[in-house]
Amino acid sequence: MLPDSFLSSLQNLPGFQLESFKRVHEESRSITSVRLNQFKKWDRSVHPFLNQNEEIENNTHVPWCPHAFYLNERPSFVLDPLWHAGAYYVQEASSMFVQYILEQISVPSKSVVIDVCAAPGGKSTLLANYFFDGLVISNEIIKSRNAILVENITKWGADNVVVTQNDPAHFASLPQFFDVMLIDAPCSGSGLFRKDPEAINEWSEENVQHCSLRQQRIIEETAVALKEGGYLIYSTCSYSMEEDEIILDHIASMPGFKSISIVVPAEWNIVTTQSHLHQASGYRFYPDQVKGEGFFISVFQKQEVNSNQYSVPHFTFTALTKNEKNILQDHFELPQEYQFFSHQSECIAIPEVFENEFRTLLSHWYVKKMGMAIGEIKGKDLIPAHQLAMSYWPVLPYHRQELELKEALNYLRRAPLEVVGPKGWTLFTYQNIGLGWAKLLPQRCNNYYPNEWRILNY
Repeated sequence: MLPDSFLSSLQNLPGFQLESFKRVHEESRSITSVRLNQFKKWDRSVHPFLNQNEEIENNTHVPWCPHAFYLNERPSFVLDPLWHAGAYYVQEASSMFVQYILEQISVPSKSVVIDVCAAPGGKSTLLANYFFDGLVISNEIIKSRNAILVENITKWGADNVVVTQNDPAHFASLPQFFDVMLIDAPCSGSGLFRKDPEAINEWSEENVQHCSLRQQRIIEETAVALKEGGYLIYSTCSYSMEEDEIILDHIASMPGFKSISIVVPAEWNIVTTQSHLHQASGYRFYPDQVKGEGFFISVFQKQEVNSNQYSVPHFTFTALTKNEKNILQDHFELPQEYQFFSHQSECIAIPEVFENEFRTLLSHWYVKKMGMAIGEIKGKDLIPAHQLAMSYWPVLPYHRQELELKEALNYLRRAPLEVVGPKGWTLFTYQNIGLGWAKLLPQRCNNYYPNEWRILNY
């Protein structure tokens, strides 16, 4: 299965074991892991595959990430309404090691952080939960991948995430803006060969070199936006030294960047490595040694910066009129810690403490999603936004109605529903977690689930 040229390139890597590595790639076994959204609560005891009891949990818990565990087999997630509702994220276990690094370096939860190459959004949702009272910028330059990112961030329900679509060259406009920068860099993808065998045919030494040069460019152009004392977390799903240890030497050679070592329990079988020139520390995950796919990660701290600061924001929000705010308050109690304004005909809420950061981003970058879209006011009515249905705000407008599994799947398909309830706007829920809005009329139910996200194969 694995090309000889690929195996030869790995022979001298730290911790690499050829025979067990080949053997694990010949197995048909796949590993599935999920990470729970701890801000969305439901009764796990009645769930078909998320009903882990304490005894099972001890055997299946992902050791380096709280709220994450392995499944015995891969179910059909598309048939689980809770997956659509952002109650959990299906994420490769090795990449969840970001959580452990954040805990080890003790980054305050009230930080401004960025996921530079964010799509499809797994690490961004992890950051949104970890920095629950911070601000997370989730950036993806490729338009098609950005659309998937917006969908996943919306379903996760956090109101402290901004989705942007900017090239690394744009980071120069925000010097010393971020406390943490995560660069999960585009790479040759060899760490995912077991998960995606078709990717094997795309691997070449030329592509590895191409990826290495692109990774260097991304780091060089984005590093200016990291604050003094801030942390750069660099990762790939590649085994190649050109994309891993050699990149560590490149970062360590940049002015002011210092490698940070992390203490890793020996029983996790994660291989600690060091770069050749600067002895910068990195951590290798091999699928024959850990319960996960191939992965590489490292962390640096920025010790010194130049004197440049990002410019004072000139963007001005359009405040809600007194009438608009009164209408919102007529429908539900607005949280006190938010600023409310009008943007592209919608009412938007942002955490008040980060108003200046929001204005700065809107002044300099292309923003695709920000804060919490509440909805559109028409006359005296509030047309609720789907983002609001996905949120974990404790109080929402309108009536709630719980759906059974078949009803929930029909709603997510946008199939005809026979639902009886009070006339008007209704938040449909499953296991008490919001799925989306509908409007109940005397003879029918109007389904407002986003058409582009509907279940197609069921």
